[in-house]
Formats: sequence, C-alpha cells, structure tokens
Amino acid sequence: MVVAASVVVAVGGATGVLSALDGHRPSDEAGPTVTSSPRLLPLPAVPPPTTASASPSPSVSASPKPRPAPSATRKRTKTVAAAPLLYRHPDSQVLDWVRAHPGDSRRAVIESRIADRPAAVWFADFTPSTITARVRAVTSAAAAQGRVPVVVPYAVPQRDCGGASDGGAPDLAAYDGWIDRFAAGLGSGEVVVILEPDAIAQSDCLSEGEQADRFASLARAGRVLKAADPKARVYYDAGHSDWNPAAEQASLLDQAGAASPRSSDGIFTNVSNFHRTADEIGYARQVLAALGGPASLGAVVDTSRNGNGAPADGEWCDPAGRKIGQAPTLNTHESRIDAYLWVKLPGESDGCKGSPGSFSAEYAYELAR
Repeated sequence: MVVAASVVVAVGGATGVLSALDGHRPSDEAGPTVTSSPRLLPLPAVPPPTTASASPSPSVSASPKPRPAPSATRKRTKTVAAAPLLYRHPDSQVLDWVRAHPGDSRRAVIESRIADRPAAVWFADFTPSTITARVRAVTSAAAAQGRVPVVVPYAVPQRDCGGASDGGAPDLAAYDGWIDRFAAGLGSGEVVVILEPDAIAQSDCLSEGEQADRFASLARAGRVLKAADPKARVYYDAGHSDWNPAAEQASLLDQAGAASPRSSDGIFTNVSNFHRTADEIGYARQVLAALGGPASLGAVVDTSRNGNGAPADGEWCDPAGRKIGQAPTLNTHESRIDAYLWVKLPGESDGCKGSPGSFSAEYAYELAR
C-alpha cells in the first residue's frame, strides 16, 4: 500500500508535528521533548598494592603472577561521550491541550508519553519575509539549552501531488530563495533537517522534466543548508518500507543529491507512517547500499506511531489500534541508523479524527495508553 508520508492543511501546517507558522498558531502545531543522555561508564577501580614476601616460595606453579606495583598517580581513563539531547519546543497543540485540561483523566498519560517528548518543528508555509527569524527562534532556543532541534522545511512546489498537503512555494525559483532564507536561520549549532517529506518518494505526478528540476532544486537546498551551518545534518526523503523498492528509491535519491556529502547526511523513512522500526532499519540499509556514496551517510526513522506496526489493511488515516513507538533519540546503537525521531507528533490527525493537522485528545490517548 503506497500512501503519502504526511498530510498538511491548505494553509501550510503539517499534521502530526509542531509547526512554526507565521503570525498565528496554525491548527497543526505540535510539540517535542528531551531524551535522557546515556550514563558515563564508571572509572575502573585501581588495584590495591601488593605486599612483598620476605622469603618467597621456591615453587611458582601454585602462585599467581605478581601484580605490578601501583603507579604514584592514577591513570586517566576514557569515558564514553554522552549523546546530545534532542530539543523539545515549548509551544504546541498538545501542550495547549494539557494546560487547558488539568482535570481530564487522560491528561497524565498524554502529557508524560507525548507532550514531554521531543518532536520536529515544521515550517510549512511560504512566508519568505519571516522564515529566517522563525527558524532562528527555534535553533537559538535549542542552542541555549545545549540541545539539538529537528526542523522540517516543507514548501516545495506541487508538494503532495495536489493532495491534502497541497501548497508551498509558487515555483522553484521562489523555493530556492525561501531555502536561502531558511538556511540563514540555522545558526552554527547542531541541527537535524528533514528536507521535504514526500518530495522524492511521491514525485511520480511530475513529468520527467519537472522531476529533474525538482531534484536539482533539492540538491541545491542540501548544499545551501550545509554551507550555512556545517553542523547541520540534512536527510532526504526515502518514503518507507512499503512504498518504492529500495533500488528505485535510491535512484531517485541519487538524482536529488542525496549521495553527495556536500548536500546530504543520508535519508529519512516512515514520516507520518506506521511501519515497524525493524522493517524501516532493513529498508533504510538497502536504500543506502543501493545509493552508494560515503559510508558516513546514515538514516533516521520516524518512530512516532509505529509501536504496533502498520495496519494489515493499509489504512493510513488515523487508523485504530496503533501505538506510539520508541522515544526519540540520537543514540540508536544500530549501524547506519543515526536517530529515531518523532517527525509527526502523535495525536495530530491525518484527517479522520479531526481536520488534517488538528489535535485529537481521543486519538492521542489511544496511541499513548
């Protein structure tokens, strides 16, 4: 079953994630939180000094080897660096709901399992005059906390092939200018950029020439973002494990610059979808192998709603029986898998539990309990 990864309301807000739109809060904002860092390994104990015997035994077969004398000072030991923490934006629909419903019986579950998790911040409207300041507001707040934000530029022309997430820039020249302004807000700290969900996997509605133009613009976008902030990590759209075959998706990604370290740090999968993490890891590795490029290229997986996997019937619109997945983290312990992220925030509707992008406490509680 092939379905688009994300649904966005016409005014530009992305469902399932925090959206930083211009002027007023859109109906699709959602929020993120901070993961805990792994513990540092304890320093090894220094062995106690041994006492020399006045008359050692002539037999050595039964005696252990003598311990070396301790040094005057303890040797320094290496510690394991803690993974950086993800940033939780303090402004979202789910946090608004939590604050407004102190007596709701569902509040504790929704707050602790969804509202307190870090999630992506989407920029889904085409507002060139304010985009730099709005991106900078997120990245500077994250930097002040020493944490890593996840941002989603989502304004490519003809996005979602005219579906519920339609919108974006009027043309690619305007989009290129918007990306320049977006990049100017990144700052100089670490940031994860989820570049244009659906823009590659769902490009079959475009003509061959339109596809080539879009891919050239996306390759440029990656170069601009990474040049503006060398610590930015930019990931490209790989759809998900039940969409395009890995080799086909890799070919599209290659055309969009995803194999070049000048543009890309790798790929993302499962945005706004439900496929199990293990399936996405296997698929992502197949795509990366087919894509080629340096071994440093990795993948991030959206785990926000994949705790029970995808429905057997292929339903994608707020399907029943789904659960939240693994908490967001930059430490997956999986080769070539750089992060598990909540790109779509659980509880924001695909369009069946409410209007696309609106927060549904009913659905959030169903996912989280």
